[in-house]
Formats: sequence, structure tokens, C-alpha cells
Amino acid sequence: MLGFIKSLISNNDLSNDSEVSNKYNSETKLQIATCALFLEIANSDDDFSIEEKIFIEKTMREEFNLDDELVTELLALAEEQTDESISLYEFTEVINKQYGRDAKLIILKNLWRLVFADGTLDKYEEYFMRTISKNLHLEHSDMIAAKLEAKGEK
Repeated sequence: MLGFIKSLISNNDLSNDSEVSNKYNSETKLQIATCALFLEIANSDDDFSIEEKIFIEKTMREEFNLDDELVTELLALAEEQTDESISLYEFTEVINKQYGRDAKLIILKNLWRLVFADGTLDKYEEYFMRTISKNLHLEHSDMIAAKLEAKGEK
């Protein structure tokens, strides 16, 4: 799953293809990495609900200003999930290189909003959120504050 996205954010793959490099600048790669985390969270409980799909579409369009074509491609990849495992680290590494603490907190809050979009908190979603928070080098208290804020919005 997400092999296409992985190739977009991989420095080695992009450095060899200037056309791809020009089309997907570092800001776009950063947005794609963030969206990939959304997709991983949405699929973590093996129930990619319509509420989660709507939230991801809305967030990618509004927060990241991505076009419909890329949104559609990312969602199609999520729906065609395979047994192949992708490490969350490769996506969080891209985010860590380009985002400061405040921006990473916004991502964390949006991830928690996604978790609560379907009204349930699954143990796998919680596990992924802890892992992502650690990978983003955020404090446990940051994770809890973002979780409570997102839960309070429901």
C-alpha cells in the first residue's frame, strides 16, 4: 500500500527524475506524507468508514490545498490496501525535516479529529497515534491535549 506515495517522498527516486521532482516540490511531498498518515490511521482499525473518507477529503482540500486528482489517487490507494506493510517512520521523517513543533501539533490534532470522525476510538488507532506522536518527537502531554481537544469537538 502507498508505494506510489512512498516513491514520491523518497529523495533517491525523485533526484533521478526531474519531471517528477518539478511536479512534486518539497511542500507537496510534505502534504502527501501527512495525507499518508491520515490514510494509515483510517485503515488501522480495518474499517475505513465513510465519515473518515469525508474527513480526509475535506482536510486534504482545505488544509493542504490539494487538487481533486491527487485526493482521488490517494484515496484509491487506501481502498486498494494490500498486505504490504509501510513504516510510519518514512512519512514522519519527511514531516520532521520540514515542520516545526506548532505545525506538527496541528497535524496531530487533525489525526485525532480523523480518529473520532466515525465516533469510535479503536485500540489500533490509539496505538498508531502514540507511535506517530513519538515519531514526530512530540511529548506525551501534547498527544493527550490534542486528543482531548479533538474529542471535545465531537
